[in-house]
Amino acid sequence: MKITTAFSHTYTRIALTALSLFFYTAATQAQTKAQLKDSLKVATDRLEYAPDSVDLRLKKASLNLQLEQWSYALDEYDLILKYHPYNLAALFYRAYTNEKLHRYKFARLDYENLLTIVPGHFEGQLGLALLNQKDKHYTEALDQINRLVSQYPDSAVAYAARAGIEREQGMAALAAFDYAEAIKRDPDNKEYRVDRIDALLQDKKKDEARRELDCLVRMGMPRATLLDFYKRCK
Repeated sequence: MKITTAFSHTYTRIALTALSLFFYTAATQAQTKAQLKDSLKVATDRLEYAPDSVDLRLKKASLNLQLEQWSYALDEYDLILKYHPYNLAALFYRAYTNEKLHRYKFARLDYENLLTIVPGHFEGQLGLALLNQKDKHYTEALDQINRLVSQYPDSAVAYAARAGIEREQGMAALAAFDYAEAIKRDPDNKEYRVDRIDALLQDKKKDEARRELDCLVRMGMPRATLLDFYKRCK
């Protein structure tokens, strides 16, 4: 079977949502589990009439991912890449799927293959750095995320990703600084501010953490949801 596709294998860019690594559109995220299952059935039925369609297989695989059917999604990506080894979307999402299946070696290979095809690919570099952090390859993770920040100095996501790695490694002061840089680039992002508060409290900067909490309240976040942080500021 030869799978056909309308994608440009070399220049396709993959849309991501910050650090969640679920990477779906807002409309799809809003679907209920029942709706996802219905959509999956439709995609599966259509594949019976168009088994060579990469677009349909990618759509079916994305629905498998959202339903946490990791093995089914992996089968789809394996099939696509068997015939189209340079399909960036399949490479990227297979790396994510392998990561969910704790197949870190295979996930790393997919990210590395993606970056061989498109050196400097933002999402591929981010995914590889976070994978190495999860797999306790801390030196590699920090080297990769530092390089990402250097390449994309205007990216709030890059700074926040580095801050997350630093915070996990106990480098609270560096994490607080990088979260501040992320906030400069994305001032309406409340999650960055919450994470910065945690880093500031780890660094014993209670007054600064309280100011950040008050800012979140002014931005509309209910004070009740922040009570634990306020207690830590005492």
